[in-house]
Amino acid sequence: MKVQTTPHINFRGEARNALEFYHSIFGGEISIATYTDIHAVEDSSQANSVAFGNVKAPNGFQIMAYDVQPSKDFDRGVNSFYVTLQGSEPEEIKKGWDALEKNAKNILIPLGPAPFAPLYGMLTDQFGVTWIIGVIAEG
Repeated sequence: MKVQTTPHINFRGEARNALEFYHSIFGGEISIATYTDIHAVEDSSQANSVAFGNVKAPNGFQIMAYDVQPSKDFDRGVNSFYVTLQGSEPEEIKKGWDALEKNAKNILIPLGPAPFAPLYGMLTDQFGVTWIIGVIAEG
């Protein structure tokens, strides 16, 4: 099995424009799911904001982005990116989670099933890096 890490850029209301911009440069496939799509709307003003966005090009370029929910603090210069670790094997992903979880500063979302992935979790490690960790959904 292989795993991959991907930069995950955080925005407040600009994720769709950024993803479309990167797509226009690098090509490939663009996918966007809104908070409505994943049934996670906190506030009606964010219903069409990007909950999950991805640009993946045949040359290997990949970037992810989302619009930070209104309930979370956001400062473009403080928490502007995450590192995403994804794979197809739950055991390997769980192993990575368990290692990063030791001495983690904060467990933002415990590793578990999500509407869009068999396993999904989010934590800030001992060095202050926030990780999104998950098993890639088939299909």
